[in-house]
Amino acid sequence: MAVTGNHRKLSREGETAQRDALMAAALPGIAKGGGRAAALRAVARRAGLTPGLIRHCVQSGQDLTRAACGRLVDRMMAANLKGLDTSPVDPAARLAAFVAALLRPPVIDAETHGPWAGFIHRLRIDPQIRLAHEAACLACRDRLRQMGAALPRPAGDATLRAPAVAIAIACNAVIDGPWLQAPALPAAFAAGEIPRTGQTPVGAIVNPDLLSHLPEAP
Repeated sequence: MAVTGNHRKLSREGETAQRDALMAAALPGIAKGGGRAAALRAVARRAGLTPGLIRHCVQSGQDLTRAACGRLVDRMMAANLKGLDTSPVDPAARLAAFVAALLRPPVIDAETHGPWAGFIHRLRIDPQIRLAHEAACLACRDRLRQMGAALPRPAGDATLRAPAVAIAIACNAVIDGPWLQAPALPAAFAAGEIPRTGQTPVGAIVNPDLLSHLPEAP
């Protein structure tokens, strides 16, 4: 019996749905117990799939952990890009919007923070996870560099003497602080405070007051 195009499409869609279910089921376990928590049988139970179906998508718990890491990185990067699509044209306002997007869900929430911490433990022993982590960090740093370079500078501004990459690294570092603290201490921050804790020091580094270029975060 010949396999039609529709059958192939439905088969691919079914495999994609199964893989999505696997990723969703793997991430909570990784958040609690690192990469070892991605044991295939345990994930199968959480995803409502049989071990046989899981092995059709991935060959081992290590493969599943790597795929889940890649999916998490893709989700975070997509959220960053979506924030840029709707951000203002003014360079300072655009930078302020990007920093805010880095410090709001889905980039900053328990579903992201926990698995990311679990993956950190595997950076030294799994080259693929290290590469995914490196790609996400460098992509964010590069966007900060591009946005910082687009800001108008008054004559004699001292920040002009610092390399653009160094400025981006400094901005990334001060964003990492609230990114790490907010999910761990959610009660310590008032509504809308988390994005501002990133926008204020980034503005101090690059010179413009970012808060004055963007309405107060909700």
